[in-house]
Amino acid sequence: MQERLVLDSQITAIILLDTQFQICYVNASAEHLLGQSANRLEHTLLQEHITHSSLDLSKISTVLQSGQSFTDNEVTLVFDQRHALVELSATPVPSQSNELQILLELRAIGQQKKISQELYQHAQQQAAKELVRGLAHEIKNPLGGLRGAAQLLEKELVNPELREFTGIIIEQADRLRNLVDRLLGPQRPGQHEMHNVHSALEKVRQLLTLDLPANIEIERDYDPSIPDFEMDHEQLQQAFLNIAQNAIQALKTEGGKVTISTRTAHQVTIAGKRYRLAAEVKITDNGPGIPTELLDTLFYPMVTGRKGGTGLGLSIAQNLINQHKGKIECASWPGHTEFTIHLPLRR
Repeated sequence: MQERLVLDSQITAIILLDTQFQICYVNASAEHLLGQSANRLEHTLLQEHITHSSLDLSKISTVLQSGQSFTDNEVTLVFDQRHALVELSATPVPSQSNELQILLELRAIGQQKKISQELYQHAQQQAAKELVRGLAHEIKNPLGGLRGAAQLLEKELVNPELREFTGIIIEQADRLRNLVDRLLGPQRPGQHEMHNVHSALEKVRQLLTLDLPANIEIERDYDPSIPDFEMDHEQLQQAFLNIAQNAIQALKTEGGKVTISTRTAHQVTIAGKRYRLAAEVKITDNGPGIPTELLDTLFYPMVTGRKGGTGLGLSIAQNLINQHKGKIECASWPGHTEFTIHLPLRR
């Protein structure tokens, strides 16, 4: 009884498993993490409650063969569409009958670590962006000269068949210039005026429904209490559209649903600054999910998991959200991809 009181007082979630991964015991923190009571959890298999794990759970059983503890510092676990980022440790321990059991310890990664990761990723993205901008400028300068030379040559050519070749040079130079302009991102500062975020989202929904495949549905879940705030309406519309179009692309083969929802969020930290109130926009789809290897570099220019994609849509969206002092976060696993955009309303 005393041991249970000690374990129940721990902040760390503790789960005791037998060799078949059946739950023998959970403490109060584990009940909170899994969102269920001990009565419902005990004598059931752990896999029944975890719908997705970034760690192959079978690796946990290696502690029984090796007799050594196992730790993973960053594991994403999903419980009934709720996800948590945890540090997971598995340790072999003897039971009262001297059979080995697995002691799982799940420590939620603190808010401070998440902020540090956010700042590090922001710095990495800025460095990548500056590199791409430098390369884009280096490409753009000789491209103008190439196009100009082709135009001059075209005027000197009498043979229409030869002019066809200069036309190809000019056409491809223009295509490359457009790509470079997209790499450089928005060239003008935003014209911020008082608008409601739902007007931008509704415009996005209207644009999407013009060419929406029959097997895809768009659902809205708006919070009408979100106040108007200063924004560049067109820029936010473009950012939301880029994210939503990615969701639709992910669903095109199998079909599914895109959900656009809004809420107010309190005490939000963005780039190290604390905001008392922010608008929260979520664009969610039930598609196959984003490959794990792309998640850390998802917003980098030229990174894409789609054949034929340019990898610029999310990079441009992030740039536009940054101009509004906001942030984009992504959580994804098979059957669920969620982009969360926070836009500050009040310091």
